[in-house]
Amino acid sequence: MRILIVGAGIYGLCAAWALRRAGHDVVMFEQHTVGNPLGSSGDQHRLIRYAYGETPGYMRMVGDGYAAWDRMWRDLGVKLQIETGTLALGQAGTNWCAQSQALLEGDRHEVETLDRKTLAARFPLIDPQGVEQAFYLKTGGALLADRITTTLARFLREQGVAIHEHMRVAAIDADAGRLHLEDGTVHAADLTLVCAGPWVSRLVPELGSSVTPSRQVVIYLEPPPEQRAAWVAHPMLLDIGDGAGFYMVPPVAAPDLQGRSGGWTGLKIGDHSFSLTGDPDRDRQPALAEAAPILEQCAKRLRGFDRFHVAELKTCFYTVEPREHFIARQLGQAGWALSCCSGHGFKFASAIGEGFASLLAGGITAEHFSRWVGGQSVHSPVAR
Repeated sequence: MRILIVGAGIYGLCAAWALRRAGHDVVMFEQHTVGNPLGSSGDQHRLIRYAYGETPGYMRMVGDGYAAWDRMWRDLGVKLQIETGTLALGQAGTNWCAQSQALLEGDRHEVETLDRKTLAARFPLIDPQGVEQAFYLKTGGALLADRITTTLARFLREQGVAIHEHMRVAAIDADAGRLHLEDGTVHAADLTLVCAGPWVSRLVPELGSSVTPSRQVVIYLEPPPEQRAAWVAHPMLLDIGDGAGFYMVPPVAAPDLQGRSGGWTGLKIGDHSFSLTGDPDRDRQPALAEAAPILEQCAKRLRGFDRFHVAELKTCFYTVEPREHFIARQLGQAGWALSCCSGHGFKFASAIGEGFASLLAGGITAEHFSRWVGGQSVHSPVAR
């Protein structure tokens, strides 16, 4: 089958990987370049973790993600994932930690409960004040996002996938399987797949009532020199409050394409809440004032924060569904759209790409695929 993919972010690339492995002829169209800094898939890293509040479907899909990433690492010849462990903190007034722990223990994950005294002793860089619940998991870590997209794109080209950069799609004929580009050319195939991130509702207007682009600011921090080694050994941090909170990715040693040491990533923090504002083609320059609410939260949680300094500010755009679920929608007779973000989509891209390939092979129905992508607890189409 000939398949046209719109968008060469992580979802387009992972779909292309799974579809090419299944023997399909794949052609991709990206409006910028692979690793588009304006999209949702760039930056140094994204998190993969099992803690998922009250959403068992996505908690279980993390296992699918781990299995699919392992298959990709074998194809790429390098593992672009670093395990850090997961430290989850629940602030007063929120049940996220308790709900996560109940689901994890129900699925036989090894969860270590931490009271404030134990938390302070085990993780002395963390101030336990205001923490109502806490637990630690050995699993969870960082996916090296920009290295993954660059390496995967190179691999796909070697496998015969055409990736056309700086080619913007103007319209989609999902019944005929055609893409109309802004330069006036038309490309036809058996199927079109739209993975356009925060631009998806421009190409698929029927998704406009379901997803909202959300401009997010992320911050790279430089810790005090005497804390550097401790942060390198620290687990990822999820500090969840009621309508607030932040996540922290510790510095990790990132391998080069031969699997050797390729330097260190930065210590990154980001907001758990969504702005639900902004235009992905504009509003890209971050201001320190925008970072202030996140920095205020960090100052309450990270010891010695007055000696940290901001190394870099960046923006990215999420595409948020009200329940933070993902969307897989069939378009006409020859099209599909994937909108899988809401701030937590990167970890699932390889698994959902394999799920889409299974759909086309007749392994699952369209309804099954859409429900699974939507986080509902149905049988997984991905082999563990």
